[in-house]
Amino acid sequence: MLGELELVIDAKATLGEGPCWDSKKQLLYWVDILEKKVHIYNPVTNEDKEIFLGQMVGSVAPSECGEMILALENGFYFLNSDTEELRAICDPESHLQENRFNDGKCDPAGRFWAGTTEGVGIDGKGALYCLDTDLNVKKKVEHVSTSNGLAWSPDHMYMYFIDTPTRKVVRFDYDICTGHIENPQDVVVVHKEEGFPDGMTIDEEGMLWIAHWGGSKVSRWNPMNGEQLLSISIPVLNVTSCTFGGSDLNELYITTAKMHTTDASAGGVFRIKTNVRGCPTYRFNRLY
Repeated sequence: MLGELELVIDAKATLGEGPCWDSKKQLLYWVDILEKKVHIYNPVTNEDKEIFLGQMVGSVAPSECGEMILALENGFYFLNSDTEELRAICDPESHLQENRFNDGKCDPAGRFWAGTTEGVGIDGKGALYCLDTDLNVKKKVEHVSTSNGLAWSPDHMYMYFIDTPTRKVVRFDYDICTGHIENPQDVVVVHKEEGFPDGMTIDEEGMLWIAHWGGSKVSRWNPMNGEQLLSISIPVLNVTSCTFGGSDLNELYITTAKMHTTDASAGGVFRIKTNVRGCPTYRFNRLY
């Protein structure tokens, strides 16, 4: 089912996170939160471009307008990757100085979802937000400690969400037309000895792939029955997130962090070929 795990970017990132695949450009975007950098990796040339942003960057996603959309320490921004110019959109938590944005993704309708965390991330002071295509923002989930993994089912009926300290994946009923979510249910529980669930992606069969912070692995789960189907060992303690990429969307890219570990390849980006295809990275679809 799986190819050989390879280290494709020996980046030694302090807190590598948020990988997403731009199918139009065939590029991998990812971030180093604490070093305040967006990375753009070209697997053909093996070049990994860095853009320093001046504030912590939680997540990045491609946009139909050509610019990237970001969730930074101080809210939502557009980034022109050629000129490296940032344009502020809004900051829904400008009154919460200790909070910063963390993981984020676009949904199938092109809205950008991203959540926040505060300091050590265990006190429920964060939230999950949705930036709509008209650039209006709404709070979707309150009392979040460390907002992390997001995914939408291939049939667009469900949204999945991780608040890391809970060690759970929650499934919401999701309305693609309005972005409304309701009826939260716990569908996956990660046991203590496996670390904490961090970033997440989904394949076209509707199975979830979860990165384990403190667990040295990525796991595949069936959210319909909570069963763990597969475990991929990663030679780094803190595995942060994963996404499907490549021309056939069957290559799993995995980010890691070098903080709190002395593992030789910590902070690198890994890749492994699978025999399933991932769901595509959705793009922000701004209305003009």
